[in-house]
Amino acid sequence: MIQQLAAYCARDIRVANVSAAEDSASQRAVLMEKPDVVVGTPSRILNHLQQDNLKLRDSMELLVVDEADLLFSFGFEEELKSLLCHLPRIYQAFLMSATFNEDVQALKELVLHNPVTLKLQESQLPGPDQLQQFQVVCETEEDKFLLLYALLKLSLIRGKSLLFVNTLERSYRLRLFLEQFSIPACVLNGELPLRSRCHIISQFNQGFYDCVIATDAEVLGPPVKGKHRGKGPKRDKASDPEAGVARGIDFHHVCAVLNFDLPPTPEAYIHRAGRTARANNPGIVLTFVLPTEQSQLGKIEELLSGDSGAPVLLPYQFHMEEIEGFRYRCRDAMRSVTKQAIREARLKEIKEELLHSEKLKTYFEDNPRDLQLLRHDLPLHPAVVKPHLGNVPDYLVPPALRGLVHPHKKRKKPLASKKAKKAKTQNPLRSFKHRGEKCRPTAAPS
Repeated sequence: MIQQLAAYCARDIRVANVSAAEDSASQRAVLMEKPDVVVGTPSRILNHLQQDNLKLRDSMELLVVDEADLLFSFGFEEELKSLLCHLPRIYQAFLMSATFNEDVQALKELVLHNPVTLKLQESQLPGPDQLQQFQVVCETEEDKFLLLYALLKLSLIRGKSLLFVNTLERSYRLRLFLEQFSIPACVLNGELPLRSRCHIISQFNQGFYDCVIATDAEVLGPPVKGKHRGKGPKRDKASDPEAGVARGIDFHHVCAVLNFDLPPTPEAYIHRAGRTARANNPGIVLTFVLPTEQSQLGKIEELLSGDSGAPVLLPYQFHMEEIEGFRYRCRDAMRSVTKQAIREARLKEIKEELLHSEKLKTYFEDNPRDLQLLRHDLPLHPAVVKPHLGNVPDYLVPPALRGLVHPHKKRKKPLASKKAKKAKTQNPLRSFKHRGEKCRPTAAPS
């Protein structure tokens, strides 16, 4: 964003981005040119300060801490404390945060001194003209899967979508369920390396996938429980500074955010909904709600409506009885997605990461037997995909939607070979022409 703002004064303002996990040598060459603005995560900035690639004690004037409510969740508390020791005594600091929680208060006491607090009165999310927010009540868990299948398969929601669930196990259950209907989707798995997760988001941005399934932990960084935020023995696994893949990379052109599972907190809802309707683009947020979750939904409504009290989450007008014909297909797919299938799907991704890991290449060169065992391990079968579920017969499409939706794309006919074309054009039964020959005189008998 700073590079875009400085596009017309690039000669006067030089920006260096050291947030990416690249080679320190290449970033050092950029920092040697003494840029005016340096952007990076606390750990990367601290790394360059410790290597003397960057010196701020005599030159820094402004410190901007963005996403302050998420920094401690990413496990950056110790890095921030160490980083402050390298800063000058006098400088101006800005703290930006979408929400105000205990982490922001702790960071405020750590970084700021007698600060002026500016609270924006405008809504934390775009208005209804840009962002439409709906909620739909599903009587059972099965109804949630059925409704999602109908929305995606009948193209009632078009464009790129983010599907949010509350656990990683639910992510794989949902992905395997959608695969049964030939709906491609990918999972942001916090168990995979950061580079792999960023690659998934990059593929999503390039249009290889239209659906990404994620949890709040993978996208926003998981909340750290208790007061153990540091690197001590009680540090939570979620405090991994690489836990949030959205840091430094963003989802592009997200048309819809589907809360398949209700967000655990109102703040989580705001962060989820904030992934769409960006840069004046329209967006939709649809939240699936079970009858037992109405109280939690009320808390979200209270935060969104504010002082006006006007309802923000409008009821999504959808008649479940019109898609009852799809229920048997939905049940058939859900039976295929077993706990064993979910377990094997997760193991398959981790196995692929091990085989293609650059860090393990030298280890496998020294231990070829381990590589052979990994390659020749028993094949994993996450779930049996039934091809007939990928097509939707026209008689199952609700009458109100017939002619408006196209649940299955027409497959392109394979190109016929030249020989086949030649054989077709030269059908001997049609191209045969009789050529009469003159009778040769027979020789007289001697």
